[in-house]
Amino acid sequence: MEVGDRAKRLRAALPDAGCDALLVTNLTNIRYLTGFSGSAAMLLVHRGEMVLVTDGRYRDQAAAELAAAGVDAEVQVGRTTDEQREHLSLATLGVDRLGLEAEHVTWAQERRFRKTWFDGIDLVPTDGLVEELREVKDAGEVARIEAACAMADAALAAVRHRLGEGATEAEVALELEWQMRRLGADGPSFETIVAAGPNGAHPHHRAGGRRITEGDLVVIDFGALLDGYHSDMTRTVMVGEASATQARMYAVVQEAQAAGVRAVREGVDATAVDEACRAVVREAGWEDAFLHGTGHGVGLDIHEAPRVSTTGDGKLADGHVVTVEPGVYLAEHGGVRIEDTVVVTPEGSRLLTRAPKDRDL
Repeated sequence: MEVGDRAKRLRAALPDAGCDALLVTNLTNIRYLTGFSGSAAMLLVHRGEMVLVTDGRYRDQAAAELAAAGVDAEVQVGRTTDEQREHLSLATLGVDRLGLEAEHVTWAQERRFRKTWFDGIDLVPTDGLVEELREVKDAGEVARIEAACAMADAALAAVRHRLGEGATEAEVALELEWQMRRLGADGPSFETIVAAGPNGAHPHHRAGGRRITEGDLVVIDFGALLDGYHSDMTRTVMVGEASATQARMYAVVQEAQAAGVRAVREGVDATAVDEACRAVVREAGWEDAFLHGTGHGVGLDIHEAPRVSTTGDGKLADGHVVTVEPGVYLAEHGGVRIEDTVVVTPEGSRLLTRAPKDRDL
């Protein structure tokens, strides 16, 4: 991955944001800029340098990870909060306007920074400076997401037969997560969703003790985490004979999802992809049963920009990685959702999740 070049692009955005330097406190953004994966750090990005401040637990890890990522930054270790404050106070000498990540700094932190950490420096709220850089993935990022998707594909293939063996939702979820770890994943991307029968009508149902039985539509939404990057996929499987309504639900969602994937390409409005899916569901008379947006960006966070929804803004760009996941949820029949993760290209999109979309077990 081209980690070493990212701070340069961030520095170029600082003048327009009205600041001389940026204090990055969101750990995901710190990982993006430096490769550091620990649980405690702050990163000062100045026009001429970067200073990573962390605690004693990460003295060696921070130096090793930054070196591996090819990042030129000074690592300062503070065993106490006061020592960390001292490091940052020294590093900000000569800074008149210091940017803070407005969405990631609490009110209490801002007051503390203003009163005791950066006395005399004008603190400037900034919005999405690093997140905007993160939207377009480089080849290394796409490769990691694609590898995570392949692990999820293989895990589902290994576990799918369990849906017909009377397993509980929780048992299937646990087996999926174990298979992903066996295949090399660092863990699941999020809490695995296995929602059977009426539970499938709840888009974010938590897998529980309900046994999967004949007549159930089973919604399986899960992903693998690899080197900080996530995958995301949903498949819906019919156990036993589908009713006429269940069969129609599946056909409509499958058609909607295919329309959404076809709509994805560089330069297309994110709302247009949502509408491509929503139009199919609307024509079927189930628009009110499509309870969420069509998709979201995927990367170091499982949900990140751009949003693919009725309220999404902006256009898709080459290198965006997004999901396309329409669904229909009917309390008396269950739910159907089909989701792929795709990378946006000038010609359209490329599927990163490749598990079959067969309806029947």
